[in-house]
Amino acid sequence: MKVLIKLGGTLLEDPAARSGLARQLAAVTRDHQLVIVHGGGKQVTLFLDERGVKSRFVGGLRVSDEEVIDAVTKVIAGTVNKQLVAALVAQKIRPVGLSGVDGPLTLASQLDPDLGFVGQPQATDGKLLHLLLDGGYTPVIACIAGDEEGNIYNVNADQMAVSCALGLGADRLLFLTDVPGVKGAAGEVMPLLTAHDCRSLVDSGVARGGMQAKLEAAQSALAAGVSEVWIAPGREPDICARLLDSALSAVGCGTKVIGSEIR
Repeated sequence: MKVLIKLGGTLLEDPAARSGLARQLAAVTRDHQLVIVHGGGKQVTLFLDERGVKSRFVGGLRVSDEEVIDAVTKVIAGTVNKQLVAALVAQKIRPVGLSGVDGPLTLASQLDPDLGFVGQPQATDGKLLHLLLDGGYTPVIACIAGDEEGNIYNVNADQMAVSCALGLGADRLLFLTDVPGVKGAAGEVMPLLTAHDCRSLVDSGVARGGMQAKLEAAQSALAAGVSEVWIAPGREPDICARLLDSALSAVGCGTKVIGSEIR
């Protein structure tokens, strides 16, 4: 099975937590073809704060001038990526750290001139992913991408994950995050959603910000042929195995999103 796992940057801050996730991800590679996409927004904000640069967001997207995109590249494609790669090396697998700029793996276009160097992914080169996977390597992808003119763009990590999942032809897409799952209007975690349910949560304003981005990304993935999407708590023990092994219970493992109701 082809699996893409997207890791929220908050899961990668603590060395012990990062090591624990790396152990789980290494176990996934024993039975499945795995591609990893990660963010690092909180780490970027801290980096900018330390240099007296205030972060500004519009619609949940970081306005990215030249100074900010330089920081994003340094932090997400540099420190965060290499720390995760190193943690995976310690688990005796063969990770390759890269970004959408390399290859180029993922081509992007500018989303809105008012946002600066914020990009929308257009396509991911599945041949490059399969070349690495067939060679026994695990791609670890930072959420920046470029265009054919040499520009670098800050890309929402959820959108990057969907683009890479489609390029890979992934069977499952897992968003591992720092929340227990998708919550309804009363604050309860919803174990199963359809694409229609996702749209209702967004339209009603129940899902906002980062969760809205995840639900919209999930809908795009399902519409393009990914069979199921999970939004799950990345700090839960053995979360990857519980989501991918049909013999284990996924009760309490966040929210499963499918295209339509199971009849």
